Amino acid sequence: MILTKQYRCLHSPSCVCTKGHLSEEIIFLVFNHLNWNPKLIAALSCTCKWFDDLAKRVLWKEFCKTRAPKMMLDLQSSGSHSVDGNWRALGKLLIYCSGCKKDGLFNSSQIPGHFVYRTRFSRTSGKSFLLPQCRTDILYVSDPCEHLDQGDDGDVGFFRGIFKSFATSKVRKLLIKRKAPLHPAEVCPYCKAKLWNMLAAKMIPSSASCRLGAYEDCIEYYVCLNGHVLGICTLLPLSDTDEASEES
Repeated sequence: MILTKQYRCLHSPSCVCTKGHLSEEIIFLVFNHLNWNPKLIAALSCTCKWFDDLAKRVLWKEFCKTRAPKMMLDLQSSGSHSVDGNWRALGKLLIYCSGCKKDGLFNSSQIPGHFVYRTRFSRTSGKSFLLPQCRTDILYVSDPCEHLDQGDDGDVGFFRGIFKSFATSKVRKLLIKRKAPLHPAEVCPYCKAKLWNMLAAKMIPSSASCRLGAYEDCIEYYVCLNGHVLGICTLLPLSDTDEASEES
């Protein structure tokens, strides 16, 4: 079912279309019963601006807390009741691999974005993507989403992540200190904020390729103004030993 998003209705208290609508509390209970199904949350968001606002404030937040409870608890432990870039953006980051397009962020063949059933995000892995002087920052990074046999590009992996309290992070301070330029055209696929190129800023340590199982000179990632991370790498081929152990 495809719904066209409506912007005319603001759902103000005096609006006629509010008659007969369910209250926020009932909608909360319905979606709790549906285990915060992201497709249904997205469908509800398209009906009108009021439902879109409810989804952004409440439903996507509950989805994130259900999908990654420990990670969400940590991201909010600084005392903030929100997260950088809003809950909908974070919900999308948890379940969507952005892929890449020709002449886009990455110099790669076109690989369409797609939803993923489940992805593991790791705070420990995130340390491998930070320079030694920035390792007090907290970064959650996903396992690479593998797209194998991509012609000349080989086996491609996409990874994504999020910083905790990016506005006060050492990574952000270092990007500003180095006067790293923002990408002139492309924006974050999750929150539409501008992007810094970590490769151009020379801020990708060699430990990142080891963590991903990728070639050291074939890894690139961006971080947006809200602390969302998206990256690409060329994965190392499995050795004969690895392949044999997987088949057994």
